[in-house]
Amino acid sequence: MIILLPPSEGKAAAGSGPPVDLGTLSFPQLTETRERVLDALVALCSGPEPAALAALGLGPRQAADLAANRAVRSAPTLPAAELYTGVLYEALALASLDAAARRQAENRLVVCSGLWGMLRPGDRVPPYRLPIGVSLPGLGGLAGVWRPALTPVLDAYAAGTLVLDLRSSAYAAAWRPGREARVVTARVYQVRPDGSRAAVSHHNKATKGRLARSLLQTPEEPATPAELADLLTALGWKVELTPGWTLDVLVERV
Repeated sequence: MIILLPPSEGKAAAGSGPPVDLGTLSFPQLTETRERVLDALVALCSGPEPAALAALGLGPRQAADLAANRAVRSAPTLPAAELYTGVLYEALALASLDAAARRQAENRLVVCSGLWGMLRPGDRVPPYRLPIGVSLPGLGGLAGVWRPALTPVLDAYAAGTLVLDLRSSAYAAAWRPGREARVVTARVYQVRPDGSRAAVSHHNKATKGRLARSLLQTPEEPATPAELADLLTALGWKVELTPGWTLDVLVERV
């Protein structure tokens, strides 16, 4: 089983390892696109500050993110498992997993990124700021830049394997699985006292982090959407598998 995760805007302040080596990152088929995106990002952040901030959707007080982007090729790195610190990753709490679950994480987790395309937890990269919704000068929108590179790689990687997609809609636009792919997309709903349901926003991320953690802590390997739903139910989750292989995760309160 593969679990696709979004990145997070929240990141560790700095790494302590050697600069990024694109040749050592997982999914080397993405190296050419990584180079193009890196070059465009560094060029943008080396130009006029107001234009760079506007392009990245940042405010004047976030100019430090431009400096991080300018130094992205030479800055110290850290594993992706330690880099992302947002709500989902706080709930996932990779560092607190036991050795068996950490091995599961390395085998199952794939982080989708506007800068790197896809990362495994052990891939070492520096802090950066580049949401998938950004349009880089000379390249255009990142989802469109990554789609032709990610599609053959993810199609092949996911072939014959169940995929649990926890990405946000913006990142989902960078890879749309083919008909033969077994991809289950998770949605989180709060169940109100009257039985009605409401989509959640902030706590959507925390719930998805806890869901992924539950799956990393079991050796079970579901092969079909129905087996995944049954496994999560056995793990104490309330879920419903709907037509189109959408997994509704139901929480009583958030």
